[in-house]
Parts: sequence; C-alpha cells; structure tokens
Amino acid sequence: MKSALIEDKILKSPILEIDNLSVMRSGKLILKDINMTVDKGEFIGIVGPNGSGKSTLLLTILGVLKAQEGSIRIYDSNPMSRNLYGKIGWVSQAASNLPKEVRITIRELVYLGTVNAKNMFSFSNKNRRERVKEAIKMVGIQDIENVDVGRVSGGQRQRAVIARALATEAEFILLDEPLVGMDHESRNSLLKLLDRFCHESGKTIIMVSHDLSAIRQTAHRMIFLEETIKFDGMAENFPDLESLAIMRGITQVHEDDHNHSYSDTKERV
Repeated sequence: MKSALIEDKILKSPILEIDNLSVMRSGKLILKDINMTVDKGEFIGIVGPNGSGKSTLLLTILGVLKAQEGSIRIYDSNPMSRNLYGKIGWVSQAASNLPKEVRITIRELVYLGTVNAKNMFSFSNKNRRERVKEAIKMVGIQDIENVDVGRVSGGQRQRAVIARALATEAEFILLDEPLVGMDHESRNSLLKLLDRFCHESGKTIIMVSHDLSAIRQTAHRMIFLEETIKFDGMAENFPDLESLAIMRGITQVHEDDHNHSYSDTKERV
C-alpha cells in the first residue's frame, strides 16, 4: 500500500516547478516573480510581445541563464543536472537555419541528437540507430532521410530538428518559435504532430510562438508573458484582443481622437 502511494505521488508530481523566479540580462530585469508548474503530458504555449522574456524563460529553464532570485526544479533536479541527461529536448529559433554549404543528410542530422561525451567515438551502437529510425518515423520524414538538409523545405527541416531532439529519448520538449518561416500546410502539420506527441506518447511540450491564433488552436494551456505572467490558463479561456489590451494597460485612443478631431473641425467651420 505504501509503495503504491509513493508511486502515485511520483506520477502526479510536476515535471517543472518554477518558484518566484527573477532574471536579469545585461543589467536589465527581464523576468520577475515567475511562478508556474508543468505536469506530464501538457502542451503549453507561451505568447507575448517582443522582448517580453519568452526566450529568456526557456534558456533559464535549460540552465543556460542563471536566475537572480527564485528556483527551478525539473524532475526534482536543478537545471543542467546529470539526472536530466536525455530527458529534455531543445529546439532553438535557429535550429533549422543551417548554412547551405553544410553537407549533411536528414538522418545524419538526427543521429547527432544521440551523440554525447561518452559515446561520441562509438559509431556502431545499435540502440542509437534504432532511436534515430524511430524518431524519423515519428515525425514522418522517412522518405527524405537520405536527402541533404539544404535541399528540403523549411517545414521538413523543422521536423528533422524535432526528430533530433526526440532521438535523445526526450520526455520534455522545449521549442522556441518553431513555426517561423513555415507555410500554412507545414505549420498545421507540425502542430498536429506535436499534439499527437502529447496524447499518444506522453511527451510534455512548452512552445514559444508569436502566432497567437495557432497557439490558441493547438495548445492545451496558454501563458501570456510580459516580464511577469499575466495569464495562465486553458487555451479556450485566453482573453480576446480587447481584454488582452486592458490586461497589458493599453487604452483605446481612436475614439477620443476621432471626437476631438470632429470638434476641432466644427469650431473651425
């Protein structure tokens, strides 16, 4: 009975816990008083204006940036802990923007996701080859796995870099603006793929994007970030544009300007 309770507690414990986090970059406060938890299987979309701290938050979760205040725990470990190796997949904004002169196939790119300090000189690991094969299959690019990355579309490259993250057997995937430069068809296909990862494979996803409409249609939960968290809730409850403006402290100016302009015209006549 006791072991069952312990197991139940582990299953229900959050994957990510952020407590009272504040982060500065170049002497400027970018994030303050961030509090959030993420449970297994959630698909969370983070939105907000340019400079609101979205990428900073992801980099701090990863441990690339250090917090001035507060704490982050991932699987009950600190960022960059050895306990997290292989559990976190990271897809940065520039991940698919590879130089055209780079001659590497899709399969070779995905294979790089399995390389670490311990196995980098071992090229015949069957387990790694199987992980690469499975990751490529999961994102549906088997038909182009032997094609150079420079010869495929932006959407296909984006799938390839996600496959590279999956090849680490990552359970928790962080994506920073993965939809940039993708056409509508590729974007919709990728969003369906990510949603399927959550529902069918139990992956947990945090995705940063400027595409508010795409996030509202896909994410289970949305966070609006502008230095601090101003909304955190289910996607269907996300504020409309007018409510969002009020939440951000942006006031309507057109009506007053119109009336003022009309009054000025009457007085001049």
